[in-house]
Parts: sequence; C-alpha cells; structure tokens
Amino acid sequence: MTDDANAPWLIVGLGNPGPEHTGNRHNVGFMVADLLAERVGGKFKRAQKAQAQVVEGRMGPPGPANRRVVLAKPMSYMNLSGGPVTALRDFYKVPTARIVAVHDELDIDYGVLRLKIGGGDNGHNGLKSMTKSMGAEYHRLRFGIGRPPGRMQVADFVLKDFSSTERKELDYFVDRAADAVECLVAEGLERAQSAYNT
Repeated sequence: MTDDANAPWLIVGLGNPGPEHTGNRHNVGFMVADLLAERVGGKFKRAQKAQAQVVEGRMGPPGPANRRVVLAKPMSYMNLSGGPVTALRDFYKVPTARIVAVHDELDIDYGVLRLKIGGGDNGHNGLKSMTKSMGAEYHRLRFGIGRPPGRMQVADFVLKDFSSTERKELDYFVDRAADAVECLVAEGLERAQSAYNT
C-alpha cells in the first residue's frame, strides 16, 4: 500500500440544491448520500473549504475493513460539481481512486445499479464537471433512471420527480445503492460489482 492507506474515501452524491429539486430523478445521488449519513450517524453540515455539505464518519464492519469516509453533497448546481469535489479532495487529501460519485444514469433501466471506475461521462453534466476538474479515474455508482417517455426532453425528465409507480420501489433501490457503496468501500470494486451489478 502507498501512504494513501489512511486517506479517507470521499463519497459524493450528485444533485441540485434547493427544496424544489429534492425528489427529482437527477437528485438520486443526494438521496443515497442522505441514507449513508443516517447509517454512519451523522448530520450534513456546511464544509469549511468547499461549496458543499459534508458528514465525516466510519463505514464497514469493525476491524481492518472499517474505513474513514467523508460523505458530500455539492451545493453548486450539478454542472458545477467539479469545483466543490476537487476542493474537498484537496482538503481531505483523498486520492482520486478513493472518490465515489453516486449519480443518475439514463441508459440503464430504473433501479438497476452499475459500479465502475473511470470512463466517459455519457452526457451527465455532474460527471463532465468532475472529470474536467480532476480526471476520470474515480469510481461511479450509476443508478438507473431509464429513458424519458415519448418525446419528453432529457432535461425535463431528469428534473422531474420520480413517478408514483417508481416511488413505490425507490426506498428499496436507494437502500440497495447505499449497500453497494458500503461494499465498495469495505471490500473493493470487484466484490461490489459481482454483488450489485445486476
């Protein structure tokens, strides 16, 4: 291991700030971050050095797999996420490979999860901004939201709340996404992919 061994993981839920966006499909990253904060027993508070809210805590079973984590929700808009994430990375001295972006993904069916490291942004403005700020070699947990129906514009679709049918299963899928993040942090990418990439 390098001297990065004691560095925390930075888990970033991507979304847009403000109560009008709380239930949007684009804010599923915030939903997962909120659940993870509950699990580590913390409350989000304003970060000192970045335009973001953070919770510091520990994740994983007791023993060597127990990891220090910083959960973050950028308080910029989605397309400016890179600035706050880079500031947090520098402040907490987190290697890029220990950053996890949790985000909505149009090209995957609703509720399906995919974990990976690196790759393109697939048109996602939050990832585009992060990659521009710090390169692409961070982890992603892609949370499927499916494609817009009919001729609905993508921008309209992602900024709408989950439908009533989707909401019936939303808590279950958010819970599973939080489990996937915990597995990634404690047991590594391959183990998490084999358990959660459906």
